[in-house]
Amino acid sequence: MQKALEMRNVSVVKDGNTILDSIDLEVNADENVAIIGPNGSGKSTLIKLIRGELLPYYEEDDPAVMRIFGMENWNLEDLRKTMGIVSMDLQSRFPPDMPLYEVMLSGFFGSMGIFRNHKVTESMAQGVLDAAATMGLEDMLEASVGVVSLGEMRRALIARALAPKPGMLVLDEPMTGLDVVMRDRFRRMFDVMIPSGINVMMITHELEDIPLGVKRVIMLKGGRKIFDGPKDEVLISENLSALFDEDISVSESGGVYRMRLKG
Repeated sequence: MQKALEMRNVSVVKDGNTILDSIDLEVNADENVAIIGPNGSGKSTLIKLIRGELLPYYEEDDPAVMRIFGMENWNLEDLRKTMGIVSMDLQSRFPPDMPLYEVMLSGFFGSMGIFRNHKVTESMAQGVLDAAATMGLEDMLEASVGVVSLGEMRRALIARALAPKPGMLVLDEPMTGLDVVMRDRFRRMFDVMIPSGINVMMITHELEDIPLGVKRVIMLKGGRKIFDGPKDEVLISENLSALFDEDISVSESGGVYRMRLKG
């Protein structure tokens, strides 16, 4: 089975501080995975590594290995064809008068818009239409960024990542800032997408955000992987208490997990 992500002995050191510490991690291309952890656990650093914004710490005697779909060296164009990354920090970077169609189309170029040097092909335009339909935005392509709701903008960012038809969708805290009703709708939306053949790797710190189709959970704490396995074995009170250094109770209903502080 092809591996979407392969990491061996990967560390990230910044200003003398170790942010990721000798991570070993493999994610198969056909897996759906959630990576959870508290703030400062290394989740955002992992996204930056995948996007090429950071490089692993290099030790000559024991070098790190990091591959995405078998590539040790990748550029953004290669990455967009293999992994669609949805990071919420993008939503404030688009001009308010830009139509959602251009937002989605910009995913092919890794830009914040469409410019004169960009050659838009028919397959790109069709990719946008297909992604918009998947996200229920086919009637909103001309709507401007400044007038759509937060939930609609999030769906547009996901469509932007889906348009190049990547092998896996990486979701960085996709429900942050959404109200409880919209969070539930997004989770249900992913529950529809996953069986359709769209594989996801979701970064989150909320158990309720994890779609039903995600069967594997990885826990990060202090830059280390502390638990990794089937969802029903990892998401237990003992593990969550260790992850957050609090006395936590975990419950499950209909495949949706929730946690609460005891007492």
